[in-house]
Amino acid sequence: MKNLLERDDSAVACCAPLGGALLDDEEAAATAELFRALGDSARVRIVNLIATSDGPVCACNLYEPLALSQPTVSHHLKKLVDAGLLEREQRGKWAYFSLKRDAVEILAAVADLKGACC
Repeated sequence: MKNLLERDDSAVACCAPLGGALLDDEEAAATAELFRALGDSARVRIVNLIATSDGPVCACNLYEPLALSQPTVSHHLKKLVDAGLLEREQRGKWAYFSLKRDAVEILAAVADLKGACC
C-alpha cells in the first residue's frame, strides 16, 4: 500500500495547495487524507516533537512528554508513517522516527494560503 505522499508517473500529485487552482476529486481526497493523519492532537504533538529535535527520535522518548502509553504512541506513529509524514528506522529493538523531507515540503505547499483572501 502506498502512503499518501508517494506518487507515480500516472497519478495526480498527492495534494495541491488549498490556495491554488480548483482541486479535482482525487486531489481533494488525498489532501483530506493528509489532514486526517494530522487530525489528532497527539499526532500533531508527535510531529512537533520530532520536528524540533536534533535528529531521529526514539519512540521510547515520546511516551513521557506525550503522557501516553507505549501502544497508543505506537498506534499514532504507525498512522504518521502510513501517511508518509515520518520515516521509521529500526536500531536494534528500538524504532527511531524522523520527518520525511518531501513530506515537509508538501505540507508547506498544501497549507500555503498566502494571497488567497483578505
